[in-house]
Amino acid sequence: MPNLPDPVLWSIPAFVLLTVVELLSFLIHPDEEEVGYAGKDTATSLSMGLGSLFTNLLWKIPTVILYNAVYALTPLKLGVHWATVPVMLLLQDFCYYWSHRSNHRVRLLWAQHVVHHSSRHYNLSTALRQPWTDLSFGVFYLPMVLLGISPAAVAFCGSVSLVYQFWIHTERIDRLWRPIEAVFNTPSHHRVHHASQGGYLDRNFGGILIVWDRLFRTFTAETERPVYGLTKNIATYNPLRVATHEYASIGRDLAGAHGWRERLGYLFRGPGWAPTPLDAPSAPVSPKAEAAA
Repeated sequence: MPNLPDPVLWSIPAFVLLTVVELLSFLIHPDEEEVGYAGKDTATSLSMGLGSLFTNLLWKIPTVILYNAVYALTPLKLGVHWATVPVMLLLQDFCYYWSHRSNHRVRLLWAQHVVHHSSRHYNLSTALRQPWTDLSFGVFYLPMVLLGISPAAVAFCGSVSLVYQFWIHTERIDRLWRPIEAVFNTPSHHRVHHASQGGYLDRNFGGILIVWDRLFRTFTAETERPVYGLTKNIATYNPLRVATHEYASIGRDLAGAHGWRERLGYLFRGPGWAPTPLDAPSAPVSPKAEAAA
């Protein structure tokens, strides 16, 4: 098993420095069209990021067990060197696309991912607003392990992706050179992803590359200025409530559900799903009405 560094941990000083630089840029050159920073919102994002460093250690335990079991069984073994790392990063980015897309399309997974979209501001501190739960247990990246990529290399590639995605959480960078915008995920593309307008919802799921969105028709270019946050925003800066509010909402829906069909719908359909009148159980017919008929 290769001994690889954790790019996220090594990048924390750079995250802090660049966030301070961006904050100062808003103070020196404010832009009325950009939402910038707000004290409580930034504090919440930083708290969520720090909390995730500890909670993720617990959630990674079943993932590590699963990955090591599968890696021990697969006959394939792909070593880590200069020629294979780009292939690993490409595979990780492909798996990330489907993981990210599923996090938006399956409500139970959305409950963990909604944390990252809960801010109505869009700046580098927003990148640090990370979930405290991981109910997917890394299953979207199992194909990498089956192909012989070690669990340590999978974790390394995931960290590289997270580090890359930090800088695209900004309004201070406009569109880049067209070939870059065509291939890579950029601030412009990711602003669309964080927007709450109808035409921007559930678009641009890519991590490092935007080519998957173009290939699978989930790409939308930035045209109108995004409005950040959720379609139904939360009125709290409490990190614990930010981390759990959608789970609480699911619990309320499950408590009021009629039958297993609705319960499964609330868990595994999209975040906005609700039973239609055809799904609801019909009201019992009273004896008087039956006699009148």
